Amino acid sequence: MTIPKVMSGIYLTQHGGPEALEWRDDIPVPQPGPGQVLVRVLAAGVNNTDINTRVGWYSSDVTGATDAVDQDVDAGGWGGALQFPRIQGGDLCGIVEVVGEGVVFQPGQRVTCPINLPRPRPGHPTGFVALGSELDGAFAQYCLVEADDLYDVSASPLSDVEIAAIPCAFGTAENLLTRAGVTSGQKVLITGASGGVGLAAVQLAALRGATVWGVTSPAKTEVVKLQGATDTFDRDAELPADMFDAVIDVVGGPMWSDLILSLKPGGHYAVSGAIAGPVVQADLRDIYLRDITIHGCTHQAFDVFGRLVGMINGGRIMPLVSKTYPLKDIATAQADFQSKAFAGKLVLIP
Repeated sequence: MTIPKVMSGIYLTQHGGPEALEWRDDIPVPQPGPGQVLVRVLAAGVNNTDINTRVGWYSSDVTGATDAVDQDVDAGGWGGALQFPRIQGGDLCGIVEVVGEGVVFQPGQRVTCPINLPRPRPGHPTGFVALGSELDGAFAQYCLVEADDLYDVSASPLSDVEIAAIPCAFGTAENLLTRAGVTSGQKVLITGASGGVGLAAVQLAALRGATVWGVTSPAKTEVVKLQGATDTFDRDAELPADMFDAVIDVVGGPMWSDLILSLKPGGHYAVSGAIAGPVVQADLRDIYLRDITIHGCTHQAFDVFGRLVGMINGGRIMPLVSKTYPLKDIATAQADFQSKAFAGKLVLIP
């Protein structure tokens, strides 16, 4: 099989606005070493984290919402400072093209992988690296991945675009639900319920047998209900107190203290995002006197994504994809994503 020496893709050249994204036709195609796989990218989803990394929101110097970063930062990636240029893109669906020594995958298999790649080590059992942040990702024609991070989804009835909409949103959602211990019969509140992670969490929580409420705008209520929610609350609505067994949060911001109060005593709060702002205020007595457990959720254990792949191959989950774009139109896709005009996922095609 002849692989070209160069490929087209998007370089992130610095932290900043859309001008930091550079389309290139001369990016060297990476060559797989032992234990590695060269994947030809079929589709790549758009996520908050792509934009957060571009603007440098992960820096501790940034304290505002994800759509309001207007400062220079040095260490704005998931794991600190990025190596530029970086190819972003944490949502991968592709075809195995070339394998390195010792790899059991075969050319032609359709594959995907998590965005958060577990790298536990002594003293740091929750270590990870992020595809598209610490490692080059899927916003190019080819992507180099460790074979141990890949999963075969050749048997799935889902399309390439649908599979590319799953890793970040559904992986994050399944991890949140797992960490919060959501089980059948529980009542669960999900913030940002019309977004990628939120809609995935609604669908997956309903599959677990939970009764689900979402927080979203009135215009997107029906979309959230179609994914399995019983009802929704408007973003500015007063939440009922002591109602939920678990809160799944990707929003944070000013409503944080109300989310804590909406939990039953002994309830679980799980968070993996803060699009409305990472700095929150609450009364600690509302947490410790009511025995609330708080879960920070980024590291994904291997069994979390493995369980998700079983659902992908079994056709048990279905992401909502609102629109696709050529990869070259990434700036338009990210602007549409930030507009919140679309429910679910947007996907790029190389």
